[in-house]
Amino acid sequence: MSLPADYCISLDPAELQFDVIHGFLTRCYWSPGISKEVVEKAARNSLTVGAYHSSGKQVGFARMVTDHATFGYLADVFVLEEHRGKGLSVAMTKALLEIPEVKGFRRIMLATRDAHGVYERCGFQRIEDPAPFMQIRRKDIYQQL
Repeated sequence: MSLPADYCISLDPAELQFDVIHGFLTRCYWSPGISKEVVEKAARNSLTVGAYHSSGKQVGFARMVTDHATFGYLADVFVLEEHRGKGLSVAMTKALLEIPEVKGFRRIMLATRDAHGVYERCGFQRIEDPAPFMQIRRKDIYQQL
């Protein structure tokens, strides 16, 4: 699926619009109440991609948390509601997966409640045996800080 002509994808972190990114992340189910400082720090310590409308506004974002050698975790993928259905999530995910260092990772993971089909189009598969995986989950951490 190719992008509509009035959208583009960029891996340049200098183009990120943190007001847009924070505005979305603070109200989504996985990071309610997250501070702008935490959003910026997380992005600056990750590989990032943005989706932009020809108006210059950022309309989507994704980041890959990584050790830059063997592992990546895809996080904070979103497209603003009025720009969905145009292939932007898939395009951003594929842009991150095409970064040369990412192509050499042994494992890339993500967690999603409702976008499994998007990620399956990018090559992700559901975990067949979740038994080896463990987590520490601090629900509502951003409200406690």
